[in-house]
Order: sequence, then C-alpha cells, then structure tokens
Amino acid sequence: AGARRRAPPLCAGEDGSGTRTRPNGRGRPRRTIENPSGVGSRRSQTGDASPAVGQDVSSASGMSVEEMYASLGVEDEPGKDRLWRAIRQEAKRDSEKEPALASFLYSTILAQSSLEDALSFHMANKLSSPTLLSTHLFELFRAAMDEDPTIGKAVRADILAVAERDPACCSFSQALLYFKGFIALEVHRVAHRLWQTGRRPLALALQSRVSENFHVDFHPAACIGSGLLLDHATGIVVGETAVVGDNCSMLHHVTLGGTGSAGGDRHPKIGDCVLIGASSTLLGPIEVGCGAKIGAGSVVLTDVPAYTTFVGVPARQLGEAKPPTSQPGTEMDQTSYVEEFERNGWDDWVI
Repeated sequence: AGARRRAPPLCAGEDGSGTRTRPNGRGRPRRTIENPSGVGSRRSQTGDASPAVGQDVSSASGMSVEEMYASLGVEDEPGKDRLWRAIRQEAKRDSEKEPALASFLYSTILAQSSLEDALSFHMANKLSSPTLLSTHLFELFRAAMDEDPTIGKAVRADILAVAERDPACCSFSQALLYFKGFIALEVHRVAHRLWQTGRRPLALALQSRVSENFHVDFHPAACIGSGLLLDHATGIVVGETAVVGDNCSMLHHVTLGGTGSAGGDRHPKIGDCVLIGASSTLLGPIEVGCGAKIGAGSVVLTDVPAYTTFVGVPARQLGEAKPPTSQPGTEMDQTSYVEEFERNGWDDWVI
C-alpha cells in the first residue's frame, strides 16, 4: 500500500491557533518592475461604471470576475449554476462574432446540458486516439464526475482561478476551451479518481495521453487541491507522492520531483496559497508552508517555512517571513522579492 502520505502544511490562523485559513486575497494590487506600487492592477481595478450587458469582455481590460459576470448579465441565482450560464452566454456571443467557431462552440458548449458534460466532451476530443475512442472517454469522464461531486466543485474553482489570476484570460470559456493547463489538470482529477478506485492501468493511460498532448505530467496518485492555476503549464512534472494544497499557482517547467530510486514518500508537500515560479525544481519529501513563494529558476532541497520567500540555487530564504495575510498563490506577485535583493545586496545569490 506504500507509505502513509503527509498532509499539506497547515496555515497558522491570525489567532495563532494553527487552523488552516484560506482568505481569498482578491483586490490586492500587484507589483511589477514596471509598476512597483501595483497601481492599476488588472484584477484590482473596479472603475466607476458597470460594464454594459452583452459587452465583449475581451475589449474590457481590467475586469474582475464579478465584472465579467455583470458584463454578461448573469446574476447569482439560488439553485442555478452561475458559471455555466456565463460560459453559455460567452459561447453564444463568440459564435455570432466568429462564424468559423460556431460548430465547435455549439457541439462543445451550447449542445451540452452542464459544465460537467461540456468539459467531458472537450477532454474526450482532446485525448482521443484511433484506439481510445472519444465516446468511451466521454462516458468515463462523466461517470467519474457523477461518482465524485468534488471533481465538479474543483473544476469551477480552477476556472475562477484562471479568470481571476491570469491577465491573459478574458473570459470563463477561454479557460475552459483553450488553456491546456486547465484541461490537463481536470483530466488528472479524473485519473486520480480512477487510481483511488483501483483502475490504475486506465489512470496511467490518461496520464500518458496528457503528457503526449499537453507536455504536462501529473502522476495520477498525486493529491491536488482546488483553485489551482497552471500558467502556461508546459513542462510541469508532479510526482507520485506529491501533495498540493488549495489556491496555489505554478508556472511552466515546475518540477515536484523525488530523489533516489527508493519507493515510499519521496515528493514535496505544498501548502495552501503557494506561488511557484517558472522553471523551479523542488526535490524530495520536503514541506513548503502555506503562503510561501518560490522564485523562478530556484532549486529547493529543504523545507520552506510558511509565508517566506525562497530564491536561488540552492534556494535560501530571502528576508523575513511575511504576515499571515500574504497570499502569493492568488496575488501572483513574482517580483517583489527584488526589493529585498536591493536592500540586502545581490552578492550572495546565484541567479
């Protein structure tokens, strides 16, 4: 059965109780080299005027998720799937605007009765092969989502994570249809369900198809939380005993790898709301605490305390720990640690 897996590190609550906390972190300005104060961040802008119903989101830069809903005239009504209704509105708009996409949008979204149906149809067509038929894959994906309703909840959290954190995402349907990191992640959720229920050869077949098609490699045994953003996603590798918490963000070419050839618990455990920069490598059964930040290109070989920033090869802590309100996994601030370098000097770090 293998070694027992450790849970992701807990976040210390503001009261110091150790209770896991997951504040949403929205509305905080994002700092960049060009905009060090964070003024005018795409997701922090609100503006005075509400967008007009039916307005094309792609032409309204700076929209928050709520503003994206408002632009489509989709209210939050009890008992109705607000996100699915918004996606259908976007599909109708885009099919009228781009007739070449009308057939694709109709078959993938407008002809489907739920977000689960649409996603299953889309994933099946992406992963099908002459010997792995799309009709069989659709039934497989749909059955897994019916058996485990938490998959559908995670799917919705993942779409909202993309829409909230990625400035390149202009609509909910864009994340669903065109972001390969999102698609690869949702296939993994099904593969993980298959792995847990003893259908391991099929789970490994799905892992292989995702790796071939999207160049993203999640072992189906890896435990992944919800609200995850895989930005660009190319080259991401997550090992068998890895654990990733909720509301995390990873960029391309991140590796959560093991060391040596022995089995058992050998991969990183990532807490909630962690940001892992591009081309970072984390090796071994280390723990990365809640709210930590890993700088791009770092090689992490030791535990990372909660709310700290680790940078370099090998990675070391930079500056003091941030307050528990810090949420790098949702803020996507990848350059603020440069200020620490400027204050403390660059000589001791290899970048």
